[in-house]
Amino acid sequence: MNYQWYPGHMTKAVRMMKENIGLVDMIVEITDARIPVSSRNPDIDELGKGKQRLIILNKADLSDPEKNNQWVEYYRSQGYMAALLDSRTSKDMGKIKKLMEETCADKIARDKARGIVNRPIRAMVAGIPNVGKSTFINHLTGKAAAKTGNKPGVTKGKQWIMLGKTLQLLDTPGILWPKFEDQTVGAHLAMIGSMNDDNIDSGELAIDLIKELESDYAQAVYKTYNITDEDVENAVEEEHLMTNYSGMLCAVAKARNLLLPGARPDYMRAANLILDDFRAGRLGRITLENTPEN
Repeated sequence: MNYQWYPGHMTKAVRMMKENIGLVDMIVEITDARIPVSSRNPDIDELGKGKQRLIILNKADLSDPEKNNQWVEYYRSQGYMAALLDSRTSKDMGKIKKLMEETCADKIARDKARGIVNRPIRAMVAGIPNVGKSTFINHLTGKAAAKTGNKPGVTKGKQWIMLGKTLQLLDTPGILWPKFEDQTVGAHLAMIGSMNDDNIDSGELAIDLIKELESDYAQAVYKTYNITDEDVENAVEEEHLMTNYSGMLCAVAKARNLLLPGARPDYMRAANLILDDFRAGRLGRITLENTPEN
């Protein structure tokens, strides 16, 4: 399947970010720790040239703990400030604020040398859709300063948010890029919910996810739904399926009593269940992408 989604408001969002980049000292890029590569928009790299950078690996509570640490070390080795963030709580926000100050330490020192003191740090918060930018801002400010939702495209325009006297945040809409050169990137974005599900074949996407899990998390689907290889083989034979991947979907449907009239397994409901459970972390803590060294 060709994974692609670039609605018109994203073109406007990119234009707005370009118009405002001169007003900020740094870019805080929110990424998804489950797909650290695919959730980094290359347009933000281009936009952020010459700006201080902080990469937040958000939803680290849903991703593989060992790989989390590997990714933080990798980004730091590339010259970025980087930090993990639990998407459920605000407990790490003190560390994040400190990192933002450290990231801009040289600029603060230059301002001080020029007699400019107590000037707030201005940070653009950027990232792909549905990655948790607004939730991050709300945790950082300690109040509901930005709109949140579990679907991409909630934030439509820019919004300046004050954080005391020391920090100003520019909230921006989530942006993808017009064309994915590697369709694996598009698939990964669809898997975490950063694309409009209405444009996605959930059956194909669920099978792509199952294939992705084979290398490091082969038992995730079996354990979550209490199915066996025998259940999969029986589904393939009974439903005259071509692959074991389709058999897994049907086995999950039977295990969870997701049935069509005539007691036939509901393939699509099973696919949507697997995708929902992956996104919510119910398949376990999973990271789909490894660092170059791993």
